[in-house]
Amino acid sequence: MVLSLLVEGNSIRSIERITGVHRDTIMRLIQRVGENCACDMARQFRNLNCRYIECDEIWTYVGKKQGRVTPEDNGECGDQYVWVALDRETKLIPVFMVGKRDGFNAYWFMQMLRQRVTNHFQLTTDQYSAYKEAVKSAFGTQVNYAMLRKVYHGDGSGREGYSPAALRGVKIKSIIGKPDREKICTSYVERQNLTIRTQCKRFTRLTNAFSKKLEHLKAAMALHFWHYNFM
Repeated sequence: MVLSLLVEGNSIRSIERITGVHRDTIMRLIQRVGENCACDMARQFRNLNCRYIECDEIWTYVGKKQGRVTPEDNGECGDQYVWVALDRETKLIPVFMVGKRDGFNAYWFMQMLRQRVTNHFQLTTDQYSAYKEAVKSAFGTQVNYAMLRKVYHGDGSGREGYSPAALRGVKIKSIIGKPDREKICTSYVERQNLTIRTQCKRFTRLTNAFSKKLEHLKAAMALHFWHYNFM
C-alpha cells in the first residue's frame, strides 16, 4: 500500500496518515526499494535498440532552494536536476540520472546512455552547452545528433515561468552526422516532465514537499521510473 501510494503522487506524511506506517519506516522502504529498482533497470536495460532518443533535465532541489544555500551547507543542498533520456517511439526511459546541471554529470549521463543503447540512433537535446562534448566523448561519430531550442514570446517573467507563452519559433542545429530534421524534437521528453511532477509529490510545484537528502531523491526517482517502465 505504501509503495502504491508513493507512485500515485502522495506525500510521505499523507501516506503516514493513511496507512499508520511511521514516516521513518516509509523513508527506509523508499531507500531499499529504490536501490533495488535502480539495479534491476541497470541489469535489464542492455543492448537496447532505439531509433530516436530525446534528452532533457527537470529541476528540483534538496534541503532548500539554491538562493538560501549557505557555505555551511553540504554540497547536496540546493538545485538538483533529473537527467532523462526517452525513446520517442516506445516512450521507454532507458537512462536517468540525478545530479547537478554541469559538464561532469552531462558526461556520465551520456556514458550511461552509450552503455545501454548500442545501435546507431538519432539524438536530440536542448542547447545546454555541456551536451556537445559529452555526446562527442561518448559516441564519437556513431550518432546523428542535433540540438533544439524553443523560442517563446515574452521574457519568461511572471507566470510565463510555469506556463510558457505562445511558441515563436524553433532553432535547430545539427552537430554530428545527418539527423532527420522531421524527427528533431524534444516535445516527448518535455511531456515526460509532467508525468514526473504528477506522480512524484516532491516535484509538485507550489507545495511544501521536497527532498531532504539527495539519496532519498535518487531512490524516489528509481522507484518512479521502474514503475513507469514496467508497470
